[in-house]
Amino acid sequence: MENDSQLVARAQSGDQQAFAELVNRYSALVFRLAVSILGREFIPEAEDVAQEVFLKVHYALESFRGEAEFSSWIYRIAFNQAVNLKARVRFRSPHADDTVLDWAVSLEPGPHRQAETAQRDQALAGCIQTLPEVYQSALRLYYWLGAGMDEVAALLGVPENTAKSYLHRARQLLHGMLKEKGYACD
Repeated sequence: MENDSQLVARAQSGDQQAFAELVNRYSALVFRLAVSILGREFIPEAEDVAQEVFLKVHYALESFRGEAEFSSWIYRIAFNQAVNLKARVRFRSPHADDTVLDWAVSLEPGPHRQAETAQRDQALAGCIQTLPEVYQSALRLYYWLGAGMDEVAALLGVPENTAKSYLHRARQLLHGMLKEKGYACD
């Protein structure tokens, strides 16, 4: 199995199979990153972002110099594309409304507990939306996407200690906001 640099070199020389392998390797991750930024209710938009990212990569691949890892380069393009889209669609309503919660399958016992969990999750999502964009992204990359601290720092374009600081501040702010709303933070 070829590594990314070998595939990039082949794709830069016009090998479409190599580019197809790069798309295959990174499409799910790019999509997950887009969803983590846009939110789960904007899956169609995240699919569009993923397609746009690979179009941009295809056209810009010849200019890729390999100074960074290919994965960091493509994640940065995806991050920027998703954040730009989020800024444009910030005030649009999501594709699904609260009635979707009625059909959601939960392993939690009892409807009362399900309603409490849904309310808490909705409050948390609302609180996250009020955080600065960089804090939102750090939280989603680390907790939802499962990126390591070094990868979070690379994707945000900041030193690793700054990324740690973003996560710490975001958690502190969320803790305070949820406490104000009457939710105990474990």
